[in-house]
Amino acid sequence: MSTPPPLQREAIGWLYREWFGRAVGVLARSVGDLDLAEEVVQDAFATAVERWPRDGLPDDPGAWIIRTARNRAIDRLRRRRMATERERQAVELEALRRAIEPERDSSIRDERLGLMFACCHPSLAPEASVALTLRLVAGLTVEEIARALLSTPPAISQRLVRAKRTLREGRVSVDVPPDYELPERLGAVLAVVYLVFNEGYSATAGEQPVRGELCAEAIRLARVLARLMPDETEARALLALCLATDARRAARYDGAGRYVTLEEQDRSLYDAAAIAEADSLVRSALAEGPGPYALQAAVASLHSLAPTYADTDWEQIAAVYALLARSDPSPVIALNRAMAISFAEDPEPALSLLEALAGQLDGYAPFHAALADVQRRLGDMPAARSAYERALELTDNPGESAFLRRRLGEVG
Repeated sequence: MSTPPPLQREAIGWLYREWFGRAVGVLARSVGDLDLAEEVVQDAFATAVERWPRDGLPDDPGAWIIRTARNRAIDRLRRRRMATERERQAVELEALRRAIEPERDSSIRDERLGLMFACCHPSLAPEASVALTLRLVAGLTVEEIARALLSTPPAISQRLVRAKRTLREGRVSVDVPPDYELPERLGAVLAVVYLVFNEGYSATAGEQPVRGELCAEAIRLARVLARLMPDETEARALLALCLATDARRAARYDGAGRYVTLEEQDRSLYDAAAIAEADSLVRSALAEGPGPYALQAAVASLHSLAPTYADTDWEQIAAVYALLARSDPSPVIALNRAMAISFAEDPEPALSLLEALAGQLDGYAPFHAALADVQRRLGDMPAARSAYERALELTDNPGESAFLRRRLGEVG
């Protein structure tokens, strides 16, 4: 197989992220088999990598992928055909050839968002829905999903297999649900959008520390959700959270691609329009009830609104995290609360809080980086050095790695 030149490799990579989930959705709704749909779409992309460098990009690459995958699916269904199943499979083949979605009693017009709601089926456990949607719709790898969910690749692989089996054995159609089913699926969809944003904001791996296209897509989806379900406070709060966080993106890495701390960031690079929009949304959401996304958005907004690092209201941030911990007692929230306390009060009590999380977050690079920072500020350089080394082992993000190596030099 020939190696595609850089431009075409980038084009294929972009197309994979943009079209993988869509193509799987089209095929899955036609054949009723997620495994088959995913396999043939993967095959279609493998064929593209082989042919496009030689033949050039087709006029409509997305349609080419769907058409190639559809032909592969037809071939496989034909090979599977048994005499007693011919009538059923003929219906499947005809539906596949038409590739036309039936009309649904749904207000969702955004294709990718519709697929997200479809994958977040109530027959699946929430964690299974999130993993399945991140894989099939957002196109994240198993490794990226594992990092996002603080899990391991083997565990995520098993979760995906079980989710597909549940849908297959339950004869569940991967269709866009009607409007009355949207509220019960909203929580899982919000989680997926936020995890996609996080993967973009701090990439799991790759040459670039930030995947701006994922950040932009997550914000777009959050905006569509907020318009689609205006009475859902948490949908607007998620948009606020993404906007307030993304507003600082341009200042998070220096010219050499190294991570820049909040203290060192050039705040003139912050996106003032995004900050203003987020602040308005946060105030509205908090007035209606402080849900988890609204509280996280409040923290992000406090960071973005502070004109200088010295003006950061760490006491209020710590108080918001204390509220958030009541509704979402996750170890990551506890980690963020401990760091806020370390700046609002003193590093000493924060160290005890962090050490209590060691068992839950040992495989999480930001935990070890935070622990090292507190130990550094307390003057325990050997412990800080060990924690920085552990954080460096756990991250594949080039910008974070460069920052950690700099810190190691400072404490070593």
